[in-house]
Amino acid sequence: MNTFQLKLANEDPLVSSIEPLREMAAYEALWEDYGVTFKKIAELFASRPGSLPSEIVPQDKILSFVKILADLFQQNATKKPGILLNNTFDYPAKLRAAKHPIELLYYLGDLGLIKTRSVAVVGSRKATPEGKRRTAQLVRDLVKDKFTIVSGLAAGIDSEAHRNAIEQGGKTIAVIGTPLDEYYPVENKNLQDEIAKNHLVVSQVPFYRYRHQDYRHNKGFFPERNKTMSALTEATIIVEASDTSGTLYQATAAIQQGRKLFILDSCFENKDITWPIRFEHQAIRVKNYSDIQSALIQDVISTD
Repeated sequence: MNTFQLKLANEDPLVSSIEPLREMAAYEALWEDYGVTFKKIAELFASRPGSLPSEIVPQDKILSFVKILADLFQQNATKKPGILLNNTFDYPAKLRAAKHPIELLYYLGDLGLIKTRSVAVVGSRKATPEGKRRTAQLVRDLVKDKFTIVSGLAAGIDSEAHRNAIEQGGKTIAVIGTPLDEYYPVENKNLQDEIAKNHLVVSQVPFYRYRHQDYRHNKGFFPERNKTMSALTEATIIVEASDTSGTLYQATAAIQQGRKLFILDSCFENKDITWPIRFEHQAIRVKNYSDIQSALIQDVISTD
């Protein structure tokens, strides 16, 4: 865990330091009730603007979870996370674009990557050879244009996006659907560790809750992380996806959050799926990389 103190925004930094472990513990305590969801937590903090987790949770509960987290981090010495906490200076304002914005994110790695121009490249876990090829080419072009590649570290297209970003000498951010000390899929352990060491891994998944509820309920963390991934980036590119893919949660989130949504032309031409039609009037249909490039460059021009 980071040993520095976080600084509250819009406050005198000499008197407004906060302790990361204490805030982590308070946030984890909020998840002890199994009826709690990201939506309910977002609504709680919206009703108490400017509040920190430690100002909402009782003191005795915080102390209990401080011990729980301290024991956990002692067992996993290399997995002590930093945090991004709303109302502090490091917290990225772009996260507030989410319908139910995350109050706290855990991270390992180079936090500076959060401030770079980034694009999410996502798609099916069962990637086709052609999908892998398209992903490699897309990432190569994006890295050349200095974009950080963001994906969800799932099997298939996500893994291809991360690996190709690293191979091309670019930077990558993994937004995962498990706590930082878990690996899913397990075969991505080395890749996740490499990203945590040399790039950035972020997670909104509470350590305690994940360990103490049925694994089937933990599946719900994955679509929620897709919404956060969209908020963290300026655009999402869908390479390929089935009609039941979790990627579609991200497509919907991107539209709601005012982010650009790119869908490869090959998805529209695939007669075995119907989902692209749902987004055809809101997404940019990509026939070649210049369609992506011109749209992203236009963003820069319009903000200058």
